[in-house]
Amino acid sequence: MQKSEGSGGTQLKNRARGDYDQRTSSSTQIKHRNTVQRIKSSLSTSSPESARKLHPRPSDKLNPKTINPFGEQSRAPSAFAAIYSKGGIPCRLVHGSVKHRLQWECPPESLSFDPLLITLAEGLRETKHPYTFVSKEGFRELLLVRGASEKAVPLLPRLIPVLKAALVHSDDEVFERGLNALVQLSVVVGPSLNDHLKHLLTSLSKRLMDKKFKEPITSALQKLEQCGGSGSLSIIKSKIPTYCSICC
Repeated sequence: MQKSEGSGGTQLKNRARGDYDQRTSSSTQIKHRNTVQRIKSSLSTSSPESARKLHPRPSDKLNPKTINPFGEQSRAPSAFAAIYSKGGIPCRLVHGSVKHRLQWECPPESLSFDPLLITLAEGLRETKHPYTFVSKEGFRELLLVRGASEKAVPLLPRLIPVLKAALVHSDDEVFERGLNALVQLSVVVGPSLNDHLKHLLTSLSKRLMDKKFKEPITSALQKLEQCGGSGSLSIIKSKIPTYCSICC
């Protein structure tokens, strides 16, 4: 009888020890998982990318959506980006502490507008730096050179579809760059733009419904009328009846 009781006691002790070992093992596993999670969390928050998100650099405001066009992991998203990456745009971006500027490899007036002006116009649809700056500033500066009118007018049939693509773009900044480029082109080519206006005014009419674009579009239309002469007014009114002439 005592032997049976002794055997029973041993079994109870073994069972209790097994339960304890199981609880200890489970507790160890939980601690291990928590430790791993803390390490992963620490690594993720201490990464350079996370640090930039938590503490943005001053240059991030100057260069939003910046990419390295020469990086191995950067794939050219467009024809403009591919041409720029290969050095096909004869200017380079000079970074400044306050503003950027372009430095041309040769005087812009010595450059052929075909196809450079069209390529820069295509770049207006870019959404990342440095493409956004190079395209809009390059387009503007090229149109400022002596003899720009004679070089730009023959390119209008090819320029207009490219500018239209920027004006119908869903990105507001792309639209604004397209609108500014259209005004700059109008100043240079004058009434020669009238024959192509109808292809551009529909997109402007749609954007007029957006209050934030009403003023810049109205200003652009007035500039188009001023540069296009009397023939431009009837074209503008045919697409945008609510437009008020600067002559009124």
